[in-house]
Amino acid sequence: MSSTRTASGTASGKNRTWRNWGGNVSVRPAREVTPASVEELAEAVRAAAAEGLRVKAVGTGHSFTSIAATDGLLIHPGLLTGIRHIDRDAMTVTVEAGTPLKRLNLALAREGLSLTNMGDIMEQTVSGATSTGTHGTGRDSASLAAQIRGLEMVTADGSVLTCSERENPEVFAAARIGLGALGVVTAITFAVEPVFLLTAREEPMPFDRVLAEFDELWAENEHFEFYWFPHTGNTNTKRNNRSAGPEQPVGRLKGWFEDDFLSNGVFQAANWVGRAVPGTVPSIARISSKALSARTYTDIPYKVFTSPRRVRFLEMEYAVPREAVAETLRELKAMVDRSRLRISFPVEVRTAPADDITLSTASGRDSAYIAVHMFRGTPYQAYFTAAERIFTAHEGRPHWGKLHTRDAEYLSRVYPRFGEFTALRDRLDPDRLFRNDYLRRVLGP
Repeated sequence: MSSTRTASGTASGKNRTWRNWGGNVSVRPAREVTPASVEELAEAVRAAAAEGLRVKAVGTGHSFTSIAATDGLLIHPGLLTGIRHIDRDAMTVTVEAGTPLKRLNLALAREGLSLTNMGDIMEQTVSGATSTGTHGTGRDSASLAAQIRGLEMVTADGSVLTCSERENPEVFAAARIGLGALGVVTAITFAVEPVFLLTAREEPMPFDRVLAEFDELWAENEHFEFYWFPHTGNTNTKRNNRSAGPEQPVGRLKGWFEDDFLSNGVFQAANWVGRAVPGTVPSIARISSKALSARTYTDIPYKVFTSPRRVRFLEMEYAVPREAVAETLRELKAMVDRSRLRISFPVEVRTAPADDITLSTASGRDSAYIAVHMFRGTPYQAYFTAAERIFTAHEGRPHWGKLHTRDAEYLSRVYPRFGEFTALRDRLDPDRLFRNDYLRRVLGP
């Protein structure tokens, strides 16, 4: 194929530049393809290997790292979309890899089904989201990848490999969060359940109180998260728990005012001001932290878990042991308070239970996630470097799709099964067809 679609949806031909959502990664591949079938994708992989081109697949570009960048063949999965099969006996759904989470959630809701847990945005493709370890927050329910029951992918020799707990289990253990290093995912089978209701309770709470009561808040709620506003002692907390109903969604006008106008429109304008005049940021933070009032509503899962995110930013997120989250956050706040940094974005804190995925950030340990953000176009390196120093002191594991500076030497120490993943990579891709600079850094040569 001579044309494809970029992340922004416009037609482009050979040798066009692709950019990610955050605008910090750009790449000019030698060739781009948008295969319409698994067979076409496999043929494209074989042809690239014969030509000596590296191969990467890219979704909607919501990773802040260069995990999908290549100067070789860039594969867009935009025609590999939709639900292949729903198995109501097994309670699974098999979906094409290029399907956006938004379309999957809508389609499942129409079928009276839902994923158990999800992240806070749903713009990514299912393969991009799972391959980088996208997660929400949960006491008992884990990341999107932990909800996978089967995978199909094209490997470096152009063959189609399927895996599950029973079929190629060693591949399944690693490929659910495969970083694009093991092959190109073409279909995913997720566990689903009958659609249910969640009641969300959102309310402000002092930073010190949240940390003092964190274990209790985590234990008493199925899904707990909070946002701390740097330069303040304020947080906004969110507790999501299953509900018998009745359904009581946020009113259309109230939802527009709080989720679109305040959380996106006004917040965007505030960040413009803060970027132009950094000295205003602490005052803006104090106002922002008090802008949203407490509210409670009940709705189906994707309408509770996810929110619109139209203000563009750059992000770093680390998973630390859950028992270390309060100490880590106190150190982060102390660092910000004594520095000259001006931070206009809140810090997001979530949790996940331990899972059995080889390179999951929650692999083998209950985890808490701390995400730091900076408005796009604002210098971020000093803040992220200082935050990363704190996170790594607590054996933090960086999110694979978010900015970090760690390499294979560090990662092999914090992931007990790191060698298991690299050995599988040696078997499935010995010639490193799917290699790029990012994978060379995080997985080694």
